[in-house]
Amino acid sequence: MSDLDEAYRLEYFEEEGFMRKQCTQCGAHFWTRDESQETCGEPPCDDYAFIDDPGFSEEYSLGEMREAFLSFFEDHGHERIDPYPVAANRWRDDVLLTQASIYDFQPLVTSGKTPPPANPLTISQPCIRMQDIDNVGKTGRHTMAFEMMAHHAFNAREDAPEDLAYQGEVYWKDETVELCDDLFAEMGADPEEITYIEDPWVGGGNAGPAFEVLYKGAELATLVFMSMEQDPEGEYEMKDGNSYSPMDTYIVDTGYGLERWTWVSQGTPTVYEAIYPDTIEFLKENAGIELTAKERDLVHSASKLAGRMDIDEIEHVDAAREEIADKLDVETETIEALLSPLEDIYAIADHARTLAYMFGDGIVPSNVGTGYLARMVLRRTKRLADDVGVDAPIEALVDMQADRLGYDNRDTIREMVSTEVEKYEETLERGGRRVRQIAQDYADEGRPIPKETLVELYDSHGIQPEMVEDIAEEVGATVDVPDDFYSLVAQRHDTTGAVAEETATDERLADLPATERLFYDDQYRTEFEAVILDVFEREDGYDVVLDQTMFYPEGGGQPADHGTLSTSDTTVEVRDVQREGEVILHRTDEKPSKGEFVRGQIDVERRRRLMRHHTATHIVIHAARQVLGDHIRQAGAQKGTDSSRIDVTHFRRLDRETIKEIERLANDIVLEDLSVQVEWPDRHEAEEAFGFDLYQGGIPAGENIRLVHVGDDVQACGGTHVQHTGEIGSIKILSTERVQDGVERITFAAGEAATEHVQAMEDDLLDAAEAFDVSPEEVPATADRFFSEWKERGKRIEELKEELAAARASGGSAGEEVTVGDTTAVVQRVDTDMDELRATANAIVEEGKIAVVASGRDGAQFVVAVPDGSDVNAGEVVGELASQVGGGGGGPPDFAQGGGPEADALEDALAAAPDILRRVADV
Repeated sequence: MSDLDEAYRLEYFEEEGFMRKQCTQCGAHFWTRDESQETCGEPPCDDYAFIDDPGFSEEYSLGEMREAFLSFFEDHGHERIDPYPVAANRWRDDVLLTQASIYDFQPLVTSGKTPPPANPLTISQPCIRMQDIDNVGKTGRHTMAFEMMAHHAFNAREDAPEDLAYQGEVYWKDETVELCDDLFAEMGADPEEITYIEDPWVGGGNAGPAFEVLYKGAELATLVFMSMEQDPEGEYEMKDGNSYSPMDTYIVDTGYGLERWTWVSQGTPTVYEAIYPDTIEFLKENAGIELTAKERDLVHSASKLAGRMDIDEIEHVDAAREEIADKLDVETETIEALLSPLEDIYAIADHARTLAYMFGDGIVPSNVGTGYLARMVLRRTKRLADDVGVDAPIEALVDMQADRLGYDNRDTIREMVSTEVEKYEETLERGGRRVRQIAQDYADEGRPIPKETLVELYDSHGIQPEMVEDIAEEVGATVDVPDDFYSLVAQRHDTTGAVAEETATDERLADLPATERLFYDDQYRTEFEAVILDVFEREDGYDVVLDQTMFYPEGGGQPADHGTLSTSDTTVEVRDVQREGEVILHRTDEKPSKGEFVRGQIDVERRRRLMRHHTATHIVIHAARQVLGDHIRQAGAQKGTDSSRIDVTHFRRLDRETIKEIERLANDIVLEDLSVQVEWPDRHEAEEAFGFDLYQGGIPAGENIRLVHVGDDVQACGGTHVQHTGEIGSIKILSTERVQDGVERITFAAGEAATEHVQAMEDDLLDAAEAFDVSPEEVPATADRFFSEWKERGKRIEELKEELAAARASGGSAGEEVTVGDTTAVVQRVDTDMDELRATANAIVEEGKIAVVASGRDGAQFVVAVPDGSDVNAGEVVGELASQVGGGGGGPPDFAQGGGPEADALEDALAAAPDILRRVADV
């Protein structure tokens, strides 16, 4: 296998006098201008050298640093483009959150299927990396939310296919490193202190050589040269153990951390003081954290060593803390007591910013996907705030960051956070009992609570490991929480679970041309002529391939058209239509002949109903966004002929008034008779004009995408639609339900289907009016009165049962009294239902007596109850009694029930009851 050594030997390095060296601490190879440099410059091999000694000639704020970077690359021939959302699943279906600027261009641009929005380009992309969550606050440099400033160039090899969306080379490795050096020089950096560490990059099936760029102990940039793809026969073996070979495209993928550049320019003890100065001061004051001058000096010294706390590089945080304490010549407990509250404060500030990004971009807390990750961050923020003594509302902290980031939906963000905090507090109350039982079980077994149980408790019940530790200590159980616990949890959810669709496996389709789709030319046309290109037999019929078709294949939540295909000899029913690749298959019950001309006829009524429902779907989600907010996004949809449903992201249940408002607004759009427009613009132009809300129903491929405009609503959509909203007639919301936490389902009907549903409801109302013998207007009040009377009767029946049970217990009905030790027991047969048996037993126990009550109404049934202080175990007694009537039973020691089918044996069992009681009581 080949290695990448030659890939790192750049002409620029030779021209500039760089030397290749190997770190004496970690063994990494690096390039430097400094002849005396022996280590790579990265913690823990080297400590931060810019704290109190800023690395640049000027101090920058976040905004100033961002502008300086973007302007530099604009001056060097790059086009500035706007950042994408942090929710990457808005434009791609294989990841959840944006973790790097290259995510904006994967997979369509990087594969060469579509052109980039500019080439070369520069961007400052907000990102969220959940895997860094456990490092936040500890290392002084890690932030979960950050902006990746970047420049990218998209190149294609000379022998690459001509159909790639871009050709030729813009620039490559030497120019990239030179640009990096020039940026440092413009910022006033000392070139002798810049180090380029060789660190091959692998990810997502691609790979390439890469440099980590270190300056004064801080990693400020990563320069990736994406140029290879995974290939079992490839000549390059990478660090993931797989083989790779060159790909047709080769891409400059750089990342410059905005927050770290700002930090190095200021030289503050941690990155958090540089980017959240006001928030940090507010949180310290709110938590009552005050340090003496000596303590401040100690914290300041420790901050220069904080790079050693990276959990990805160490075995255990406690050991790293001890090492820092040793270097500062203080007790570990002292440094722990000083730093832990500050680390919590830093993490709270960072998490609040992360949540502002998430909720600002429309993520809704839930138990799956991005919603789960948002919920995890929010709950950890709440726990940290409680632990450190911050009593400011979490929604206020998140709002501070949302304001700084310029989000317009701050009211929704505050409401979302406060609602989620309430849910979390309810979860803690419920889950605490579960944790106590688990901790007690492990304590009894003398085993520590394992990591897998901690993760499952968090996943299933939202219980954080710190709470498990507290409860475990109370009951004498032990637990060892991993330093990277939250990273482990995030890894379980930081993926869409999407599986790449396999291409058509039927080789018979490979040589067939793409089917021409006539349904896009005229959605109202219902007849057409075509040629049968081929017919394939299936287990339950035939697949007919035509050269062109009006039949819409199933897709995007819209069912397929039905209809007929007719030749001069026969007519066959089309009962399903599917698409495989670019070929459309018409599934029939009979076999027409290959090569024949055929006349197709669409089921007109079915097509019209589906068109109305599909356009109505766009209208309903638009109305929901208008009423509920911009966080509303489609989480699934299914159109039909009688009704349709759409799932939307929302953080609370929809009440009746809200549903009526959505329905009213939707019907206003119908009554306006708006024109429904369709266009096929360039993908990037469409995204720039309308944003990623275009992709409500899925993410299409291709340079051009089909947009459907319904009034102000614009969506990428491949379905069939009416030409004017007035053709829908009306929209009726039939029901709503919560399909999962954070997702509401709206079921509705449109057009004739809406009329049919309204008529059906009217029929039900008239039937109810007739049954009640009142007018339709009086049905609600009458039903309410009947229901109230029914509840009152039920209550009265229960009261009478309790009175009867009390009468029986006090001697109103025959029952044998026997002595069991120091307690009297009543053995009584009452042929009634189980409810009355329990009531009778409870009444007897209230008198301080043991109750053995039985019924022969439905087989043989027993209830045994004992008062406090009795030695009788009710569960054991019921078990023995039930076994005598061919059954079983049991329960806790104070109250149990059971029975069996042999009612004839009931009297004998009751006769044996006194002896059973005495035996169980051991008297």
